[in-house]
Amino acid sequence: MDRSKVQRRPKYDGDESPPPDFDGGDEDHGAGEVDGGDQTPFAGGKVRRKASRFREHRGDYLHVSTRPGLMRILEKQGDTPILFADKVLKFTGSGKMKRRIFILTDFAIYLIDPETEAMTRRIALAAVEKMCLSKLSDNFFAIIIPTEYDLFMASTRKTELVQVMVDVTKSASDYELEVLLSNRFEYNASASLVKEVSFEESEGGIKTKFKWK
Repeated sequence: MDRSKVQRRPKYDGDESPPPDFDGGDEDHGAGEVDGGDQTPFAGGKVRRKASRFREHRGDYLHVSTRPGLMRILEKQGDTPILFADKVLKFTGSGKMKRRIFILTDFAIYLIDPETEAMTRRIALAAVEKMCLSKLSDNFFAIIIPTEYDLFMASTRKTELVQVMVDVTKSASDYELEVLLSNRFEYNASASLVKEVSFEESEGGIKTKFKWK
């Protein structure tokens, strides 16, 4: 079964509602340019928007240190250095979209419900094998976790998020996190469901297709 999705702001066919706007997002959803000279994990192989290439990165876009509910979650885990924090969209195994707060520390990824400020998932960075992204100018990415089910999400600050993930993994261990750039890749949407996602340029945006494997 295939579902086609066309993105400028992402547009979804069928009975799914469109994703809500990101708060504070400032990336241009227009055409990107091939970046051939930087030393980022993309290594010149990905089309990047000018906004993502020249944005000044802040890391914590949610001011987590001023939010007691979020700080309690991190302090309970003994994990308070905040390297990146922002709102993202998480795609469930059934294809539904949920808002999540994404917090990255030097030990783990935290996904938190923004309405209740309850932690929905914690993933140790040591469990992350790689990240998958298309070569096009979109907001989607997958985090591959072999011992668990994977994450497929969208972020208006994807470039920064991926860079920080690579940097913290490299500084905390003896290996560099793999970043796979491909317009077609698979991920485990749940413990028993594998999906293939493909990306292609089309008139007016980027078409994203999902296939159940």
